[in-house]
Parts: sequence; structure tokens; C-alpha cells
Amino acid sequence: MAVLLAALAMFGPFSIDTLFPAFPAVEAEFGASASAMQQTLSIYLIAYAGMSLFHGAISDSLGRRGVILAGVGVFTLAAVGAALSTSLGMLLAFRVLQGLSAGAGLIVGRAIIRDLYDGPEAQKLMASISLLFGIAPAVAPLIGGWVLLAGTWRWIFWFLALWAGVLLLACVWRLPETHPHGRRQPFSVRNLLRGYAGMLGDRQFWPLAIAGTGNFSALFVYISAAPAFVLDLLHLDPQHFAWLFIPAISGMMLGAFLSGRLAGKVSAERTVGIGYAIMLGASALNLATSVVFPEPRLPWSVLPIGLHAIGISLTFPTLTLLLLDRFPERRGGVSSMQAFVSLLINAVLAGAIVVHLSDDVRKLAAGAAVSTVAGFVAWLVYRRLARRELARERAAGPEDYAEEAEPF
Repeated sequence: MAVLLAALAMFGPFSIDTLFPAFPAVEAEFGASASAMQQTLSIYLIAYAGMSLFHGAISDSLGRRGVILAGVGVFTLAAVGAALSTSLGMLLAFRVLQGLSAGAGLIVGRAIIRDLYDGPEAQKLMASISLLFGIAPAVAPLIGGWVLLAGTWRWIFWFLALWAGVLLLACVWRLPETHPHGRRQPFSVRNLLRGYAGMLGDRQFWPLAIAGTGNFSALFVYISAAPAFVLDLLHLDPQHFAWLFIPAISGMMLGAFLSGRLAGKVSAERTVGIGYAIMLGASALNLATSVVFPEPRLPWSVLPIGLHAIGISLTFPTLTLLLLDRFPERRGGVSSMQAFVSLLINAVLAGAIVVHLSDDVRKLAAGAAVSTVAGFVAWLVYRRLARRELARERAAGPEDYAEEAEPF
């Protein structure tokens, strides 16, 4: 189950990262500018974010398995269409279709975890998936670079179509339905809006969502700026994106491993606190390194990124489970809303902000630091709200307090 759900979650990074080495080739063929190529990322993320509002909610009503099968099938067709594109506009249209379908595996997969497991077991499985998921962003740009050596940029999309087709067969064969009819919510626009209104009105939802988003956005600054960072600032060729992605993803995998080891042994609050200590320290180190080396040098300019990724992956499973448990009857919807908030912020970051940061390593370091601090402040707000809620539960009675004292 961990391998299958991790493979489903890999659609996102594979769709983004495999294309990075091919940016110059696509620009040359279609006569596109660098800013126009950046839109192949931002438009994908906007579509991903918009549809993410529906993947989880639909799975709450119709079941998990069918939504995932439909998403993987549409993604396969979209990859074929992108490979056959004859203009930048056509490529962007199929990138939108990829964005609309790619989120099904990640979003519904999180709900499947919580359908099947509770407590430390859920955290361990979430951490295991994060560990496997971490392979994708490290391998994807390498695959893109190797495919580009063997053929044209279109071969990258043929690879994605083949990979998605194989995964579709694996889902038909092995993916169970984990959301029985008796637990399903009726699907209607009114019910959907009522559920989302309840989430958005929940005082603890926003701090948790922003904390998780701010953490990852610090890394996403570098992911979305990867072509400029690797090709222009580090002056490497398209086959050497590994200098950015391997440290980052190695850090994410180590953080996921630590999260699994700490599950059931260390409280949620302490686990996240350790993660933020790592991230804030890495942000300070990254800022200092960018000042000392305004012309980035290897390996010093990428090591703080890898250290920061440890903290991101250490905190992610805990933050996600805390958020899912705010609305146990709508876990698919909560996963959708979490993804929507994160993707919308990162789409704006990629399309409107990073383009102004990617010409200077000091600007990138500052942007990542701001994201980290925003996530940490949101976590402090959540802690204050959660402690107030626990105090009210404790005042109501010892039994109620005992139930709430352990978050999941």
C-alpha cells in the first residue's frame, strides 16, 4: 500500500521536474520566452489547485478507488496530448489537463491512509510514503535530462504517459476501496460548500494549513527556480539538476525516516518543534551562505537546502494528520482544501514572485527564509489555539481531556 500510494503521489513532482531540463529546447522550438515557459509550471499548479477542491470531496461521496482510477486515466491521455503538441498554446492546454488530474492520487491517498489506520500507525505509513515520495523529485530531473539526450523534449511526455499507464494497471489490480457506502457523504454543491465553509471557519484549520504550506514553499522557491538556479546561477548543463535535487530530496527522505521512528515515542508538538528548529537553523545558514557566496558555489550553496528539507519532511506527516483529524467525517474534503491552499499559494509564488528572485541567490535565500518564518508563526498560533481548546476540555471533565490530550 505504501509503495502504491507513493507512486500515485509522484504525479505532481514528475509532471513538474522532468520538464525542467527541456525548458531551453521547448523555448527554441516554439520561440517562447523564459517567462512564458514559467507559465507551463504556474498554469499546471493553478489547475491542480482548482481541481484539488473536488478530488477529496468526490471521493467522500463516490468512494476512493474510482476517483483515483479516473485521475490516472485522464493524466495518461493528457501526457499523450502534450507529447503531440504543435504549439505552446496546445502544450499549455494539456498541461492544464494534467494539473486537473494529477492531484487525485496524492489527495485521495491521504484520505485512504486515515481510512485504514489510526495513531502511530497512520503517522508511520504517512512517513513511509513521504520517504518513497521523496525519490521522485530527485529522479525526475535526471530522467528528463537523460531522455533529452536520447531524443526530444516530447519523449519526456511519452515517458510520463507510459509510467501513468503502468500505474493505472497496478491500481486496477491492487487498489482497494477503503470508503464504504455507509460512511459516504451525499455529493451536492450545497453539501460541498457547507463542508468547506466549516473548514474555513475553523480557527485551527488556517494555522495548520499555512504552517504546512510555508514549510514546503521555502523549498518550492528553489524547485520553481530550478532552471535559473542550475543553468544560469550555477552554470551547469541540463544533465546536472541533481546538484539541486539530490541534497533536497535526501533531506526529505531522512526527515520522513525520522518522523516514522518518532511516531508513538515523541508527542506531535515536540516532533514539529524539532522540525522547526532544523528549518530555522537551515534558513539562517542559507542566508549566511548566500552572502558569503553571492556567486553560488558547490556544494556549499546547496547543503543548507538539504538540511532545510529534513525539517520539512519531519513535520509534514504530523501537521497533515492533525489537520485531517479536525474533520474526521470529511477527510477527503480536508485533504482537498489543504492541497488547494498549498497549491494556490505555490502557483502564485512560481508565476509571480520567483521570477523576480531567480536572478540572485541572495533573493532566493531571503524568499525561502520568509516562507519558513511564516510557517513557524502559524504553528505558534495553532499551539496557542489548541492549548485553549484543551483547557476548555479539561474544565469540562477529565475523560474529555484525556481523549483530546493525544492528537492522533
